[in-house]
Amino acid sequence: MGKKVVIVGGVAAGASTAARLRRMDEDAQIIMFERGEYISFANCGLPYYVGDLIKKRERLLIQTPKSMFRRFNIDVRINTAVEQINPQKKEITATTVQGETYRESYDYLVLCPGAVPIRPDIPGIDRPNVFSVRNVPDSDAIKQYIELSQPANAVILGGGFIGLEMAEMLYERNLDVAIVEAADQLMGPLDPEMTAIIQKYLLDQDIALYLGDRAVSLNGVERTESVTLASGKTIPADLVILGIGVKPEARLAQDAGLAIGSTGGILVNEYLQTSDPCIYAAGDAVQIKDLITGLDTLLPLASPANRQGWLVANNLCGRPLKYKGAQGTAIVKIMDMTAATTGKNEKTLRKLGIPYQACHGLPNAHALYYPGSSVMTIKLLFAPEDGKILGAQIIGRDMVDKRIDVIATAIRAGMTVFDLQELELAYAPPFSSAKDPVNLLAYAAANIINGDVSVIHWIDVPGHVKQGAFLIDARTASEFAHGAVENAYNIPVDEIRDRLSEIPKDREILVYCGQGLRSYIVNRILRQKGYDVKNISGGYGLYQYQQ
Repeated sequence: MGKKVVIVGGVAAGASTAARLRRMDEDAQIIMFERGEYISFANCGLPYYVGDLIKKRERLLIQTPKSMFRRFNIDVRINTAVEQINPQKKEITATTVQGETYRESYDYLVLCPGAVPIRPDIPGIDRPNVFSVRNVPDSDAIKQYIELSQPANAVILGGGFIGLEMAEMLYERNLDVAIVEAADQLMGPLDPEMTAIIQKYLLDQDIALYLGDRAVSLNGVERTESVTLASGKTIPADLVILGIGVKPEARLAQDAGLAIGSTGGILVNEYLQTSDPCIYAAGDAVQIKDLITGLDTLLPLASPANRQGWLVANNLCGRPLKYKGAQGTAIVKIMDMTAATTGKNEKTLRKLGIPYQACHGLPNAHALYYPGSSVMTIKLLFAPEDGKILGAQIIGRDMVDKRIDVIATAIRAGMTVFDLQELELAYAPPFSSAKDPVNLLAYAAANIINGDVSVIHWIDVPGHVKQGAFLIDARTASEFAHGAVENAYNIPVDEIRDRLSEIPKDREILVYCGQGLRSYIVNRILRQKGYDVKNISGGYGLYQYQQ
């Protein structure tokens, strides 16, 4: 018998560690402990099971204890909680659901306990119609409650990815849905002007939003019937979902004397070893390095957890590999809209004092002349000197995942916007344009770095106009008549050379159009004519969501 490896936690990181370890070492004795009933389940699919989009719960179960044993010869012990680690004796203490307690020795221990939902200290939070969405039993309970009690309305506390997915699923089940978010915006990883697009879309679907507000009490007797907010508002609630966030499950490691990081996650080195060299850790419970900033962070996402588990197994088998960090690539479907992000957002870069530039684009997902094309909004963040890509955010209806994955790959490779210009991406009219949206944003960013255009963002425009800037709308007269920015002067792009006399040379000139291309052309003309001119990033297409 080879080395004995005990794994605590049987979902993403734990199952990944176990399966890879067996593929690497047929002789290892592998024991996996899972306090719940299920291992290796698709926790990212839970909202869609609640929403009845996924009909059969077994489709969420990637592996079962029986299949894990048959295929990988792994001893899986479900419904068994590891209560204590004794690093000196190299053993753990476990308790079964029946109350039996015993010890198990190990040569190596791998901690993959995951994260736990944050449950704020709010009166009424323990009532039976208040739910978290962490595992299959949670989802079963929500689904059963909906089917038996037929709730009319739901309140979701938290406007992150899980909160929005649950909002969509409950909306599709014909509940009136309200989202309460303590921050001033939904989806914290996105910047405010981007998430404004999602917020307007949700409001148009009659999903109520309470932003910059929080629940202070859940009211009712046997069940919660309403939620009172800090603002004093009270909203009806037959069903409450907690989507406030998660925190690392680090208690077991901390009680064993293992080092805990500044974020509250288990501290690991580049090889995912804890402060005890015989104990590794992976997944949502560990503190990792941010790939872009190098700072400590927590990132409770499935993809990094699976990668970390795979690396731990390699390291246990004498094939040392470093975990280089994570960049935070994520995507969410919101009805027929998609929002995605990778890397850092502007808020974070500003807070950390990292120099950056930003540009927005509103390209079509595929060739405009091919039926069904739709506009996506892309924000690209990059270093002002060398153009290194720092982050991106995309919102649209089609092919958002394709573009965010291209940019995520570019970030991982340390590429610049100049490299993005050169990418040869697949093109045919149903799929893209000759210049893919990623290429287009790269050209826009490179123009800024090269000094071919100066940009200004909508948040700064009112201050410049107040100080005397002259605002030009470069769209057609018809577009202008259907809606424009206050105090804007309409000079369509194709008339600009003939109407230079109308543009004051002693004032700063700010130009916008619908999506950014026409105003860029105006900028190039005016700059070469000696004007102090700036392009308003994102154009009217972005502006209309900020109101």
